Amino acid sequence: MMSSGYTATSDPDISAKAVGKDIPVSPKFAREVVGMIRGRKVEEAAVMLEEVIAKKRAVPLKRYNKRVSHKAGIGPGRYPVKAAKAILSIIESASSNAEYKGLDVSSMSIATISVSRGVTVPGHMPRAHGRATQWNQETVNIEVIIEEVE
Repeated sequence: MMSSGYTATSDPDISAKAVGKDIPVSPKFAREVVGMIRGRKVEEAAVMLEEVIAKKRAVPLKRYNKRVSHKAGIGPGRYPVKAAKAILSIIESASSNAEYKGLDVSSMSIATISVSRGVTVPGHMPRAHGRATQWNQETVNIEVIIEEVE
């Protein structure tokens, strides 16, 4: 059996999927943003991500939250705009795929959304006295599967 590259399998009659590979976004922030919208309706998730991009809604940081100031009602949180934009574009791609298949996007929710580390693009930053420091670009692979819910 050939692998499709997705972590989960889905019924093609009621689902649509999209994947973004090697997106230059922090894996830590991408994971936190994905955790915030997992399992939600597609339209609700899109609104939440747009609020993060507009810095109206903070993303709760569950794991990497030492010395992070608290935001009203959610505890330690930040506004990872770059990660939110990348994830929003992939969700929009998945919903376009669903529309193309003739599915009703308004009744769909995010069944699977996962983040994995992509390739690290090596780089360096010049420092004093002829030295240099690693200055690599982390990338992520994001996959989304949306399904119709009854």
